[in-house]
Amino acid sequence: MPLLIVALGVVVLLILIMKFKINTFISLIVVAFFIALALGMPLADIVKSIESGMGGTLGGIALVFGLGAILGKLIADAGGAQRIAMTLIHKFGEKNIQWAVVVASFIIGIALFFEVGLVLLIPIIYQIAKQVKMPILYLGLPMVAALSVTHGFLPPHPGPTVISQEYGANVGMVLLYGFIVAIPTTIIAGPLFTKVAKKYIPSAFEKMGGGSMTEIGDAKQFKLEDTPGFGISAFTALFPVILMAAATVVSLLEESLADASWFFDAIAMIGAPTTVMLLSVLLAIYTMGVARNIPMKDVMKSAENSIKTIGMMLLIIGAGGALKQVLIDGGVGDYVAVIFEGSTISPLILAWLIAAVLRVAQGSATVAALTTAGLVIPMMQGSDVNLALMVLATGAGSIIASHVNDTGFWIIKESFGLTIKETFATWTVLETVISISGLAFVLLLSLFV
Repeated sequence: MPLLIVALGVVVLLILIMKFKINTFISLIVVAFFIALALGMPLADIVKSIESGMGGTLGGIALVFGLGAILGKLIADAGGAQRIAMTLIHKFGEKNIQWAVVVASFIIGIALFFEVGLVLLIPIIYQIAKQVKMPILYLGLPMVAALSVTHGFLPPHPGPTVISQEYGANVGMVLLYGFIVAIPTTIIAGPLFTKVAKKYIPSAFEKMGGGSMTEIGDAKQFKLEDTPGFGISAFTALFPVILMAAATVVSLLEESLADASWFFDAIAMIGAPTTVMLLSVLLAIYTMGVARNIPMKDVMKSAENSIKTIGMMLLIIGAGGALKQVLIDGGVGDYVAVIFEGSTISPLILAWLIAAVLRVAQGSATVAALTTAGLVIPMMQGSDVNLALMVLATGAGSIIASHVNDTGFWIIKESFGLTIKETFATWTVLETVISISGLAFVLLLSLFV
């Protein structure tokens, strides 16, 4: 059985990392080979599958991660992150600093992909945690909760946007209902869950520092008057959000101005994450370097140091993508489809359930959501179910129980310097809270719309 093979593969992975202390990157690649062989994949296809999974994952995020790390380091080394942190602390007060982080992360998360938002926010969160002498995870969990919720429920993120097209749902209604579901879900999975997690996994909250990503924000401390102004610091940090949001708004006008296709092609290129991050880095070189009379040699040294901190993490993320690709090419998704064929459960619950099983089996939230759409569309025939709610139910299922076959699991582990056990107890549980809360609010909303 494919699901049993996947479960055994996960157990082997945990044993290699936790018992034998083998490097996570090496362990992931070994297990990818093991699962591919156990699933009966043709020998000639196994290496191709692993290489395409590694390349496909890194091809999508390596540039974004690298440029995002440079942007974060430039802002931190110039004192911009410290200025943002101190201003937020002053405005919200230490007691409400978690809510400041949630609001900021939610706004940023609407326009940015999960990974981009993460590399932008971690240095700032690290600076805030240092200033108020709090464990970084106390602010980090609400941050990743807000980013994950927006990634799962709100267009223009890839999952909800493409599922809306597959189901034929109105994207505007998905966005409207998505906000209704996302806001209470973020509150439950963010500040409220963090309080619970702090009690049952205290070791994770004893870390005042973090992992490889937080080193980007580990800049020297400045006198406040020596830092860039809050306005220019915030503008530089939020520039990727502003660019992407502007590109999204302009793209909505495309149908009414069909004769200006070259213009919209240009906007689409500028609004792509890689271009956005490149332009943001160039802006930061000026605002955080040139404009403050910092020698270019020092600015470039900051850029080089930022990349050194994320090298191994990129390999681990790529290996997670390799494992995901093996599961897809090995037919795990097709097997799940057979299990649910002919089911008579409510379409909303069925979409959530299929997406959840696919997510646990192969790791990628976007792949789980898209595969689910293909499976449940035939089952929706003759049903009067709200299509926008179907999109949200599918999105909720696709977020559940992030674990070792999901690149997000390794990003969070490495970013906050957690052990595997601590990552399971915080991030995996948090994703499950988001998934179940999201389904609950979707079902509640279905009573009124």
